[in-house]
Amino acid sequence: MIPYGRQDISSEDIAAVVAVLQSDWLTQGPAVPRFEKAVANCCGARHAVAVNSATSALHLACLALGLGPGDSLWTTPNTFVASANCARYCGAEIDFVDIDPHSLNLSPAALAAKLAQAEKAGKLPKVVVPVHFAGQSCDMSAINALAQRYGFRIVEDASHAIGGRYQDQPIGNGRYADITVFSFHPVKIVTTGEGGMALTNDPRLAERMARLRSHGIARDAAAQAAHGPWYYEQVELGFNYRMTDLQAALGESQLRRLDRFVDARRRLADRYDRLLADLPLTTPWRDPASASAWHLYVIRLHAASRRRAVFEQLRAAGIGVNVHYIPVHLQPDYRRLGFSAGDFPVAEDYYVRAITLPLYPGLSDTEQDRVVAALREALA
Repeated sequence: MIPYGRQDISSEDIAAVVAVLQSDWLTQGPAVPRFEKAVANCCGARHAVAVNSATSALHLACLALGLGPGDSLWTTPNTFVASANCARYCGAEIDFVDIDPHSLNLSPAALAAKLAQAEKAGKLPKVVVPVHFAGQSCDMSAINALAQRYGFRIVEDASHAIGGRYQDQPIGNGRYADITVFSFHPVKIVTTGEGGMALTNDPRLAERMARLRSHGIARDAAAQAAHGPWYYEQVELGFNYRMTDLQAALGESQLRRLDRFVDARRRLADRYDRLLADLPLTTPWRDPASASAWHLYVIRLHAASRRRAVFEQLRAAGIGVNVHYIPVHLQPDYRRLGFSAGDFPVAEDYYVRAITLPLYPGLSDTEQDRVVAALREALA
């Protein structure tokens, strides 16, 4: 089976993890802040907070921005459920904005129209979470301009996009967002096994997220001087969302190959574009203002009615295709909140046509040719 995604682990990665195993620290030691600094420097951000998953990072980002009961968060329906669930973890309401039919990202035009209606109703969102689907940046300049006009905060869900660029700047630099979130799941660009990170240029947001990831506990030098060097205080209710040194060491080692990973993915995406040009499908649209990190390569069949048959024939041929994503508002748990089919028609039309093809740095040209040949046969 050729999987749709796969981690790339080198001997250097293994050595980095073994070095931690042989050290005095396994959990919260020197590797975590070193990895945070490396990611912040890579992206041009001032602060980075490493956590145990991107889901945790989204949760902490929302809490740090003060999202809570009585507030609302808007995101795209074309994402994994975590981008929406983070609002509910905070007791906030959730709503969605339909996607752009070309980029498949949250549509700034649809967002502008929805904001205008919400302003009249007195129900503007407190936080908007644009998601860089498949590794290509949203139109962050346009979304940020709307944030300035309507007063919402931005959490940039860049789980797919470390190593990507927008307006010739690295994604994660915080120019257009309050907080940016990365994922280090094994199928992502860089892996820590499981893990995530929140980047920000605001020291107060970074401080609060760092405190919340560790039970809401603070260690104040003045208080320790008064009570003893062991003294700590839980100043708010937090969580155990910490990343370990084992994970951080793997991530720091992986990060050194980030450019190679993205270049390999881009080359394979370019090759897919050429090999699939004559087939009855749509290949990913390329935004001239951004450079995708190419986490996913998603095609859209012209004939939606063929999707299941093509998908199953590819799986039977040993091609581990997948579908990203079932629109969040169609999940049973979200239907119980009042969402239904037809609410976000562009995302729904995309979903019934989508198939994610294998794409990862270790995918060989021979394997890619096998994917394309199987797809041709399935479409014949």
